[in-house]
Amino acid sequence: MSSARATALEALVRIDGGAFTHIVVPQLLARSRLSPRDRASVTAFVYGAVRMQGVLDDALAGVSKRPLGELDPPVRAALRLGAFQLFDGVAPHAAVGETVSAAPERARSFVNGVLRGLARTNPVWPVVDADTPDADLGAITSHPDWIARMLLEAFGRDDTVAMLHTDNRPPAVTLRPNPLRTNTSTLMAQLGEAGVGARPGNLLADSIVLDAPRDPGALEAVRAGCATPQDQASQAVVEALDPQPGERVADLAAAPGGKATAAAEAMADTGIVVAADVHAGRIDLVRDGAARLRLNAVVPIVADGRRPPLRERSFDRVLLDAPCSGLGVLRRRPDARWRITEHDVHELAELQRDLLARAARLVRPGGRLVYSVCTITAAETLAIDEWASGTLEGFEALAPPGAPWRAHGRGALLLPHDADTDGMFVLSLQAPG
Repeated sequence: MSSARATALEALVRIDGGAFTHIVVPQLLARSRLSPRDRASVTAFVYGAVRMQGVLDDALAGVSKRPLGELDPPVRAALRLGAFQLFDGVAPHAAVGETVSAAPERARSFVNGVLRGLARTNPVWPVVDADTPDADLGAITSHPDWIARMLLEAFGRDDTVAMLHTDNRPPAVTLRPNPLRTNTSTLMAQLGEAGVGARPGNLLADSIVLDAPRDPGALEAVRAGCATPQDQASQAVVEALDPQPGERVADLAAAPGGKATAAAEAMADTGIVVAADVHAGRIDLVRDGAARLRLNAVVPIVADGRRPPLRERSFDRVLLDAPCSGLGVLRRRPDARWRITEHDVHELAELQRDLLARAARLVRPGGRLVYSVCTITAAETLAIDEWASGTLEGFEALAPPGAPWRAHGRGALLLPHDADTDGMFVLSLQAPG
């Protein structure tokens, strides 16, 4: 049995049952004894199968006598795992044979027959071209139709096609150097000495983008607290917050802690960064990150951002990186495309308004409030800005970041293909003084 495929199969079964790809894969790899090559295979297989699930399911439906929805999760997962490999160019004897070996014994004959039937069709990924109807973009790129339709209405065909394709590519691993322990040039040199290819970021020059996918947790710079894995778009949100040494900062939805620790680093680990999150388990991630980076300014607390136990009008800067639909990070969290619905988007927007109203009450006179979301829906970006404009009395918009960010209401939007980063919206407001 292939350990890599067995691990990938276990991950796919868990994801089918509700687990998150970006959480379950690292968990399984951490407890495995797989070689670096096999670990990379697991990541590629799982993320690829989840991203391309729509295309895979359509292809499997054409060769399976039983509907996928009626199959047990391990059997369905095995079919998707094998189908992804066939589409991705893995030799049929390996894609089929080794996947069958990892499948439940009782279903191996069925899995073998279906995958061999698919192999005989010589499957290739469908391609979008100039003649592809708009109505087919979702199916061809393995996205729900409502997402493709929403993008078309908001951004037009060219941006829609570019974003849908970007969603299906693995994201680059990006590091944020800890300025209290190192600098970009020194860290680049250390990575080079370790055989890790890297380049400066194209959005933020102080960030470092690795040339090839790898487990960032295995890097000595990360383990030693000299760097943190964080996408450039998220780093740019903290740049918009612009925290200064000695200030009081509140982050109301802080987990897993990347922005809170970035703020503390920017403040030279002086002042205080109250990092609040409603989930106690996720606050542990904030605490662990601050400890790894040796930051004393970060104070993690378990608190609902709608009712934080914090004094009003007492913080120099308040960040609300709000819970959102996550449509700007679908390549990083591929299962979200199959879980989020249009109804969810509007429920999340209601939560975002509640959180932003409360966040505004924490900002001192003349202080700064930053709202950000890693999504691109109008309901969670433009509509929130419009609501804030009419509700948060006296708050004035500050200048948004420039290109490659796009002006979006009073804030700015970054689509994933604009700078090969996560998709992000940011709105910076100044409290009345």
